[in-house]
Amino acid sequence: MKLSVYFFSVLASLIILSCNPFKAKTDLSKENIIPKPVSITPSGGEFVITSKTEIRSDTEVEVMTIAQYLTDQLNHDTGFDLKLITRHDETASGYIVVELTQADSQLGDEGYELSITEEHIKLLAHKPAGLFRGMQTLRQLLPLTDDSTTGRIESFKIPTGIIRDYPTYAWRGSMLDVARHFFSVEDVKRYIDLISYYKMNVLHLHLSDDQGWRIEIKSWPNLTAHGGTTQVGGGKGGFYTQEQYVDIVNYAQSRYIMIVPEIDLPGHINSALASYGELNGGTIVPVEGRVKQSSQPGILNSKTQPTELYTGIEVGWSTLRVEKEITFKFVDDVLRELAALTPGPYLHIGGDEASVTKKEDYIIFINRFQKIIHKHGKRMVGWEEISQGNINSEVIVQHWSAAKYAQLAVEKGSKLIMSPAKKAYLDMQYDSATKLGLHWAAYIELDSAYLWDPAIFIEGVSKENILGVEAPLWSETISTMDEIEYLAFPRLCGIAEIGWSPAASRSWDDYKLRLAGHGPRMKAMSIDFYKSPLIPWTEQTLY
Repeated sequence: MKLSVYFFSVLASLIILSCNPFKAKTDLSKENIIPKPVSITPSGGEFVITSKTEIRSDTEVEVMTIAQYLTDQLNHDTGFDLKLITRHDETASGYIVVELTQADSQLGDEGYELSITEEHIKLLAHKPAGLFRGMQTLRQLLPLTDDSTTGRIESFKIPTGIIRDYPTYAWRGSMLDVARHFFSVEDVKRYIDLISYYKMNVLHLHLSDDQGWRIEIKSWPNLTAHGGTTQVGGGKGGFYTQEQYVDIVNYAQSRYIMIVPEIDLPGHINSALASYGELNGGTIVPVEGRVKQSSQPGILNSKTQPTELYTGIEVGWSTLRVEKEITFKFVDDVLRELAALTPGPYLHIGGDEASVTKKEDYIIFINRFQKIIHKHGKRMVGWEEISQGNINSEVIVQHWSAAKYAQLAVEKGSKLIMSPAKKAYLDMQYDSATKLGLHWAAYIELDSAYLWDPAIFIEGVSKENILGVEAPLWSETISTMDEIEYLAFPRLCGIAEIGWSPAASRSWDDYKLRLAGHGPRMKAMSIDFYKSPLIPWTEQTLY
C-alpha cells in the first residue's frame, strides 16, 4: 500500500513538472522572436528576473524614457514593482541595463545588441531607436502570464546568449485608411503600439478620400465640417482636430514611429468637392453602384456646385480641375498646414487611380505638387502613377500594381516603397470564406504574404533601388479595431520580418513554427488575429 502511494506521488510530481509552463528554457535560438534577428548565439544558461531585479540606464533623458517604458512593461507582465535607477555597479548582479554605446557603429540607427548572461542583461545600441527595437525583442523573451498568474509567479527565466540585430530596410511600415471608415485617436494609438512591437517604424495615414476628409484644415474649415461627416455605408464619420493629429504624431514618436500623412490628389477627392463647390466642375459621379457621367469630363460647368457626399466604394471617378487656379491655392493651403504639423520629412500626395484626369493634366498636377511640397520643406511620396511626372531623386514612389511604373521611377532616380497588392495589401481576404476584406488583387494567405523578396520582385529593380516595404490596410469593409486586427494579424508580422530580417535567413518552414509559438503572445496582447490553418498553432496560454 505504501509502495502504491509512493508510486502515485512520484507520478504526480512528474506530471506537474512536465506541465510546468515555466520550466527551464536555456536555448536562446529556440525562442519565437518576430522579426527574426540577424544573429543569435546561445550560451545555455538562464537569467532570472525576480521582484528584486533592477533596471538601470544612462542619465540621458531619451534613454531613461525608453528604460522607464521597459520597466513599465515588465511590471505589467510580471506583476512586480521593478524600479528604474541610474547608478551603475558592475560588481553586482541581477540587473538589466539599457545604454548607448559609441563603440559599435555597425548597429546603425536602429540596430542593437542584447547580451544576456546569468548575472545581467545588457541592451546596447548606437542610437535610441535601436534601444527601443531591442526592448521589443527582450519583451518577446519574457515568459507569458495572464490575469490568473500575474503577481503569483516568483521568478521568470530568460535563456542566455547574445543577439545582434539590425534592419535590412530603412522603411518598414503599414498604412491605415481612416478615410473610408474613421478610426478614433485611441484606435490609431493601439495600432501604433502593435506595429512598433514588430519593429516597424512608419505609419502612413490615409487622411482623405471620396468618402471622408479626416484632418482639420483651418483655412478650409468645411473640409471637415461637411466632408468629414460620413463614411462608407453612411456612418457618422469623424475627423482629427489639429491638436489630436499632433497628439498622434507625438505618441508615434515615443514609439519611434514616423507618421506619413496622405492627402489623396488629384483623384479620390470627392469629400473636398462636396465641401467646396468652387473646386468642382464637370465630374463623374457614381450612382447606384455604377459610374455615371453627369457632364462631359474636361468641360468646365459655367456654374459649379458642390457634389453630393459619397458612401460607396467605387474608385477613379473624381478629380480636381487643373485649369482652375483655386485648385492650387487649395492644395498649397492644405499641404502647408499639414507640413507644419508633421515633423517627419515626408508628405504623401496619393496620385493613384486618377482615371478621369487627362494624362497631360495629371502630369501637370504631379509637377506642381512636387514644387509645392518642396516649398514647404518636405519630400513628396506618392503611389506609383506619379512616376509619369517630372520627378527627381528626392521623390519616393510607392509600388502597388504596375511594374512599368516602378521601373520608370527607378530610371528617374527615385527610391521605391514596395507594397505589391497581391502580397502586401492587408485588406485582401485570406480565402474565399473570409467575411472581411476584398479580393480584387488576390486572396492572400499567410504563406503568400511571407514568401516574396522585394529585391527580386520586379525585373530591373534591385535592393539598392528600394527604401523599404509597407503593408497597406484599406478600410472599405472594416469599421472596428477588432476588424483591423483580424485583417492585419498575423500577416503584418510576416511583412515586418521581410522588412527587417535578411532574406537569406528567412524560410517559411522556420517562420510558421515561430509564428505558431508566438500565437499565445498575440492572444495575451488581446490581438484578434486570424488563426490560419497553415500554422500549427499551440493553444498553451503560458510557457
